[in-house]
Amino acid sequence: MEDLQADLSANGLTVSTTPEKGRCLLSIKDFSPGEVIISQEPYVSVPNNSAVHSRCEGCFRSSNLKKCSACHVVWYCGSTCQKSDWKLHRLECNALSRLEKERQKSLTPSIRLMVKLYMRRKLQSEKIMPTTARDNYNLVEALVSHITDIDEKQLVLYAQMANLVNLILQWPDINVKEIAENFSKLACNAHTICDGELRPLGTGLYPVISIINHSCLPNSVLVFEERLAVVRAVQHIPKGTEGQYDDIQESAILEGYRCKDDRCDGFLLRDSDDIGFICQQCGLVRNKEEIKRLASELKPLSDKATMSSSSHYVEATSIYKMIEKLQTKLFHPFSINLMRTREAILKILMEMKDWRAALTYCKLTIPVYQSMSSCNLNPQSEIILKYGVYPGFHPLLGLQYYTCGKLEWLLGETEDAVKSLTKAADILQITHGTNTPFMKELLFKLEEARAEASHKRSSKDK
Repeated sequence: MEDLQADLSANGLTVSTTPEKGRCLLSIKDFSPGEVIISQEPYVSVPNNSAVHSRCEGCFRSSNLKKCSACHVVWYCGSTCQKSDWKLHRLECNALSRLEKERQKSLTPSIRLMVKLYMRRKLQSEKIMPTTARDNYNLVEALVSHITDIDEKQLVLYAQMANLVNLILQWPDINVKEIAENFSKLACNAHTICDGELRPLGTGLYPVISIINHSCLPNSVLVFEERLAVVRAVQHIPKGTEGQYDDIQESAILEGYRCKDDRCDGFLLRDSDDIGFICQQCGLVRNKEEIKRLASELKPLSDKATMSSSSHYVEATSIYKMIEKLQTKLFHPFSINLMRTREAILKILMEMKDWRAALTYCKLTIPVYQSMSSCNLNPQSEIILKYGVYPGFHPLLGLQYYTCGKLEWLLGETEDAVKSLTKAADILQITHGTNTPFMKELLFKLEEARAEASHKRSSKDK
């Protein structure tokens, strides 16, 4: 831990421990919006491979792949990724090659991640792979598992998974109970690795970044550059400042119900007699039974939407629009539940190439993201992450503007496209930096859109 503290101190950070939060990462210098706070390569990682879709083990790309000829499980895009992964895969390859084909079907990403975790520990202990202050198994050992909080059913599942890992490794001194506890650690600490548009690519364990606490008041975001995890500040983080914020109203809006008066945009809180919910703006009470009735109508539709085939776009759209209609009666206009339904409709419309309708739904989601970004966040010295409530510079808000801009440009609305792409670039340059392939593509699109808009304006003038 002393080595880690020295390493972090050189980057303006320190690990602190408090009774309320446990370990947390604190700033010991000022950070500006867009500045990289910390970055880390994964201790171990695996791509999200399936029977129909595979990714390179090294870079997570999905093109020009060739399967490992020995284990027939792992894929590589070329010799560079294969060579960089060879020390670890040589051990894993031998183990996977021994498995029967039926057993290989049980190799979920979590199982493979755990197998690689133990193999990396072994290679580092034997000095075959190097260790650094940010790259060693001691950091994994220090992670919290919360295993005492897990129910019996989940414990049984972890035990079964641990036995499968033991079967794959076939090491005489392996501790199955420790493996089960490490599965609990993965559940709490592993991160989904995403591309620039936050589409999942795989899973990785980043022990130092896992020290960062999540909060309803995020001052930083986590993005990925291939497998590299990068935490950037999204607001000014001053040295040695602590802030507080009352988020009761925000939570009530994002998760709660709408006022029974359609003209009122107030948020509801449960009344003291538990009869219903009182609008905090106009005072009207909404009966609990009415809310239960609407919720009961929603449930079978939601189940049907979940089960509907992704290829039956027209049927799926119809179901989601019925859900949307009921949700507009039940939930606050800025509700996350309503937004997620509209995002599901947007995704289907994009698949159907119904660009005009897709643009309409994309615009419906933006005010919700903006409402979740508009709270006046006070600066905090603790580095904190959050994926549900967004600061003003959150990548999800930027990506909604990016989608809007692309749709507007496709529909010939070039001036609007320039405005949307500019807003996207203003946000995503903070969260993604300026040198990633994704950002270079966005900025290139913006310049193209500006040139086209200028050409259209000059043609009109003539």
